[in-house]
Formats: sequence, C-alpha cells, structure tokens
Amino acid sequence: MNIQRVNALEIPALKAGLSYVGLDSWMNFVHDIYGHPVHRFVALENGRPLGALSLLEVRHPVFGHYLAAAPFGSYGGFVYENHQARDLLLDEAHRLAKEIAAEYVSLRFDDTASPPPDGWVEHPVYFTYLIHLSANPDDLLKKFSSDHRNHIRKSLKKGFTVRFGRLDLLDDAYEAIALSMHELGSPYHAKRYLRQMAISLGNTLQFAVAYDARGRIAGGGVFIHQGKTIFNLHANVLRFARSSHAGEFLYWSVILEAIEKGFTTFDLGRSLIGSGNDSFKSKWAPEKKALAYWYWLAPGRELPSLNQKNPKFQFAITMWKRLPKFIVRPLGPYIIRGLV
Repeated sequence: MNIQRVNALEIPALKAGLSYVGLDSWMNFVHDIYGHPVHRFVALENGRPLGALSLLEVRHPVFGHYLAAAPFGSYGGFVYENHQARDLLLDEAHRLAKEIAAEYVSLRFDDTASPPPDGWVEHPVYFTYLIHLSANPDDLLKKFSSDHRNHIRKSLKKGFTVRFGRLDLLDDAYEAIALSMHELGSPYHAKRYLRQMAISLGNTLQFAVAYDARGRIAGGGVFIHQGKTIFNLHANVLRFARSSHAGEFLYWSVILEAIEKGFTTFDLGRSLIGSGNDSFKSKWAPEKKALAYWYWLAPGRELPSLNQKNPKFQFAITMWKRLPKFIVRPLGPYIIRGLV
C-alpha cells in the first residue's frame, strides 16, 4: 500500500464516505475565501483507493500554524477502509506537519470504535446529534418530553414564520447569524463567506430564516444536504426571541421541511459536552454520537483548546459582546480565519 498526493479527490467510492467538509467543493471554497493551502492524500493498494485525507494548512498570528481536517465543520475529511490505510494516512499527516513545521495536526471524524495509534492523542469534547426522521412528524413528537412538545406548540402560536432559500435569502440569513454570534461573544465570517458557500455548494445548501409576528428577524441557519442527511452548519436565534421558543420553532420548521423532501437524518451539528447547546439539542431525542478528535502535537506543544470553554477566552468573549457592530463585522473574519 502506498500514499499518493492528489489535487482533487476524484474517486467516487471514497467521496461517498466523506462528510461535505472533506469534499473538493468545500475545501476549494475555504481556500478561495481565506487562502489556506489544501493538502490531499489517497491511500492506494494495487491502484485501488482504500483511504483519503484532506487537510487545510492554517497560519494565523494569534492561533498559530497547524493542519486541520473538516475546516469550519463538525467532522469529515478523513475516511478509510481499514486501519492499515488509516495509519499510513496518519503517518503522512505527521510527515507533512514536520516538513512545514506545524505546531499540531487536528483530525475530526466520527469513528470512536478504536483508540488512536501511538503518537496521536484523543480529545473527546464534542458530540454530534442525529435525529432519525420518520415520514410522520407526529411519530417524532411522541419521542420528545412533554415539556419539549409544549415548547414547540407554544412557538407555533407566537406568530413566527420561516423562509427557506439560497442567494435570495443571503442578506437576512447573514444578519440573523452574524448578530446572534455577536450576542454570544463570538466572531463570525463576512457576508462574502456565506455568498461564496452558496455559490460553491449550489442546490445542496439552503438558508432558513425565522421572523417574529412583526416581521423582525428572529433567527436563522445554514443547512447542507448530502445524500439522505441534512446537516446543520450554523443555527442561532436572537436573544429577544429565545423566551418565545424561537429556537424550537426554527428547528421544528427545518425538520418538517426535511421530512417533506424525503430526508431520513437531521445532523444537528457538534456542540461541546456540557454546554447550553448540548442541553438544547439533547431535547430532540437524538442519537448522541461522540466525535473522535485526534491530535498530533509537535514536541513541547499542548492540546489546543480553541473553544468558548477555554478560561483564556472569557475576557475576550465578554468584551466582544460589548463592541459595536461596526467593529466586530470587519474584525470578525480576520479572527475566525484562524479558528477552523
């Protein structure tokens, strides 16, 4: 078995096993937006592909120099048929990291059945949440707690409406997500990021925006279709609408839309274990799936903790919430480009 470096993953058998964040359309889109180089490798045995790995190379003055699979996504970019192919790809990632003097390699995938090999460290801090959709929405409702069913029903009586679209909904979708992220103390991308994503992914991407009874934007999200699964990339509601259960309304609206279109799984996306998002997503009676996050660390380096639970970020989060829009909108993309 040997490893081959490629410019594109043009092998259908492997591409079928990759999450959308490992496919060429996604990696090329991130490269076009932020300029990060993409490194792709395939494991071959007698010409037959048995594994693939796509890595983004990030250089940032604050967050360092590292390699990462599944940029801006929950998992993906790493697929293999056996452990021999897996380990050869890991060796290649290790070799590349040393060659370019990267501080670490970060892999995100959904195989937690086996521990990492020597030289790699596992850091399981995220779940993803899979709702198995039935053809009848009432069957799904029966799986929820009585409180959760009540919150959904209340949200349906608050006068909320929802719109689904693509580039026609770009402005409202961006405003919903960017403003809600600001309220949470987190930077966000420029509108160009969502526009180029929609162009790159075409009909596989859909925006959803919720409005209150007065027509104000209450929340929104970005959802990506792959096979029979719909993935939640971003979904947030604004602070003023949370007490009216706008989050329940938005998610339930997406579920109904997905069922109508014949999807069988709704992947709610990753959340930190023990976080508020973890609690909210757990209400939907999902299959909670631990994600395998593996790291190779250069000598003397510690595990990165680039998330909102890191105590080092608490002051920055508090201050970010207080900054005006005209500062956070242009500054956000510069920060988040290093947080893939």
